[in-house]
Amino acid sequence: MCGIVGYIGKDSATQILLDGLKRLEYRGYDSAGIAMMDNNAFSIVREPGRIDELRKKVSLSNLEGTVGIAHTRWATHGGITEANAHPHESSDGLFALVHNGVIENYGNIKEFLIKRGFSFSSETDTEALVNLIAYHYQQESKLFGKERFFKSVSQSLAQVEGTYGIAVICRNHPREIIGARKSSPLLIGVGEDEFLLASDVSAIAMRTKSVVYLKDGEIVHIHDKDFSISTIDDRSVSAVIETVDWQEEDAVLGDFSHFMEKEIFEQPTALLNAMRGRFSDDNSTTHFGGLNVSPKELRHVDRILFCACGTAWHACLVAEYLIEKYARIPVEVEYSSEFRYRNAPLDKNTLVFVISQSGETIDTLAALHESIRKGYRTLAITNVVGSTIARESDGGIYQRAGHEIGVASTKAFTSQLLICAMLALYLGRTRDMSFEDGVKFVEALKKVPDQVAGILQQSDHIREIAYKYAHVSDFLFLGRQFMFPIALEGALKLKEISYIHAEGYPAAELKHGPIALISPECPSVFLAPQSQIFQKSLSNIQEIKARKGPLIGIASVNSNFPVDLVDDLILIPEAHEATQPILASIPIQLLAYYIGVARNCDVDKPRNLAKSVTVE
Repeated sequence: MCGIVGYIGKDSATQILLDGLKRLEYRGYDSAGIAMMDNNAFSIVREPGRIDELRKKVSLSNLEGTVGIAHTRWATHGGITEANAHPHESSDGLFALVHNGVIENYGNIKEFLIKRGFSFSSETDTEALVNLIAYHYQQESKLFGKERFFKSVSQSLAQVEGTYGIAVICRNHPREIIGARKSSPLLIGVGEDEFLLASDVSAIAMRTKSVVYLKDGEIVHIHDKDFSISTIDDRSVSAVIETVDWQEEDAVLGDFSHFMEKEIFEQPTALLNAMRGRFSDDNSTTHFGGLNVSPKELRHVDRILFCACGTAWHACLVAEYLIEKYARIPVEVEYSSEFRYRNAPLDKNTLVFVISQSGETIDTLAALHESIRKGYRTLAITNVVGSTIARESDGGIYQRAGHEIGVASTKAFTSQLLICAMLALYLGRTRDMSFEDGVKFVEALKKVPDQVAGILQQSDHIREIAYKYAHVSDFLFLGRQFMFPIALEGALKLKEISYIHAEGYPAAELKHGPIALISPECPSVFLAPQSQIFQKSLSNIQEIKARKGPLIGIASVNSNFPVDLVDDLILIPEAHEATQPILASIPIQLLAYYIGVARNCDVDKPRNLAKSVTVE
């Protein structure tokens, strides 16, 4: 959500900044802008809409310079207009700033500054911050050189309430950039005779693989040949340079039409990578090198709490079913955004897991902080190495799904499901699960990549079904037990990608209200793989059929599913109950994708959505 790129070096900055913004498109945005420093003056170009529109405008502006900052904005304060787009310039013309996050007390700051002669031309909270920096710069007139620039920024941030990731340039300091973060990611790219700032490593990986991740409350002051990191109160911090694992092909479509399609078809590889090296030598259990919790300690866990948002929350619901069934440990699942504001009583022997694909989800990060603050062991499941959640948790598991660019999560979701199944096995084997049952579980997990590849071969069949229903306005997704969270995920995917209203329900709840929606204009997707309650699922399907509701069935091969009971049938392989949620996710992803394509939707960048939600 929003993106920052900054550059200072020997090369022309314009193309570097625009290319960086392009690589941040997946995060979600509605306007973009760039500010270049040239001969102690700013050249600022901003444009609502896509980066390609900004690029056209920039080409007419003849921007020059080797220092600059750029931004993609996801509107919070103020509409989608050129005036509200970043970068913002202070009213005295000395500073330009880009900002991710929310300045909660901007109203009071703005009122304070207006009384002191500062003017405002936008509706944003960000403009209050850049003018506050200009105000403190005026007050620090006795200081000279780079110290004055630093003090004006640090004193301003000390007055700010809220969240921020910022990059600032100043006309009086033409070969310097200052960046800072609080609950919004920011990193430094260290190149050859150049430095970069970014909110996401993907923006700078084409220039360098050496990065420094800023922590909350840290400020980086980048000069022409060096940089220094300190806290807001000017305590020095030692920089730790890390090497990022970024594959250029992750950002290339290849033979696919969209990144979402590419990532759906990458799932066999992503799932294989998630399992690689994580099975015991006797193939009866799993092991995770980064948990930092011993089996003996796990034996004392009385309860597990999962916190997440969106798609990751659905993975947590599956984890609840799996862990309670196979490890017999009580599990609770909380929305991260609710947990942070509740005073939920937790047992002293509670283990907390947070799940976030990006590792930067602000509500999940806040839930992690709250859990650690209360003294609970808090572990993370995340896909991004070096992300804030990965660095600040007590331990965890990397998904290894590869970079996910499409806003709607696909391969990251199924890798979360797989890791949750592996975690259930691991916990079960530390408790009462037998060696024999563990071996069967591992065998089932190892089959998943090939089974997913087999389902993907049905893509043409699923596309035909999708086109058949692409015109409708409402959808229901129904499932029982392990399939209920997948029904929720199916409804979410369809909403995200096609803008069709969709709801997911436990199938048995149909009679308690949702059945009123059943009509020839409201199709239902019914997830009914082989299970102990298979016959009950068939009864629920009969209820829909009796009311003339169109039905798409997702069922197991050889399950004796009555073909004439549904209008369209998608078959998935027979599988262990713990892996069925992964297999059932593939058809619902393809349905959502093909329906979105049929409706001419921007499936990689759906309206109003962001890949990583870094503001409340």
